[in-house]
Amino acid sequence: MQNSKKKDLDAVDSEMIKMLQKDGRVPNTEIAKKLGISESTVRSRLKKLINGEFIQIVAVSNPFKLGFEFTGNLYIHVEMKKIKEVMEELKKIKELWYIIMTTGDTNINAEFIVKSREDLDDLIYNRISKIDGIIRLESSVIIKFEKRDYDYGTPIS
Repeated sequence: MQNSKKKDLDAVDSEMIKMLQKDGRVPNTEIAKKLGISESTVRSRLKKLINGEFIQIVAVSNPFKLGFEFTGNLYIHVEMKKIKEVMEELKKIKELWYIIMTTGDTNINAEFIVKSREDLDDLIYNRISKIDGIIRLESSVIIKFEKRDYDYGTPIS
């Protein structure tokens, strides 16, 4: 989160976010009751948090239990002058659900989920590797999830 956006959050927003990180299905009435505010205030603040891209409310699934065979990470080395174009092409690929620009040895990291080994092969060798500007691609496959917690709170105490 950028510093300018941090200023837009207050302690009530922070508490709402913490509650939703633990359970995205918590009713607005329960949030209102615990925070001592009206349900309409919760609704308007929630709308502000979602529209401002501070949060999104989704069901986080386990891809292995859903039947996907492979999920993992891609470490993508890119020609710096083509990084924007590469990023735009990567964003079009449905199997890449998480894409970030990074510092360090790689320029872009991404996470993928595919149904089969054949789909992984196609993703890496026929689609991503052919994007102009990619120098090198490394991948790692996730064997199993040991911890997947999303309730890290906010920087506001």
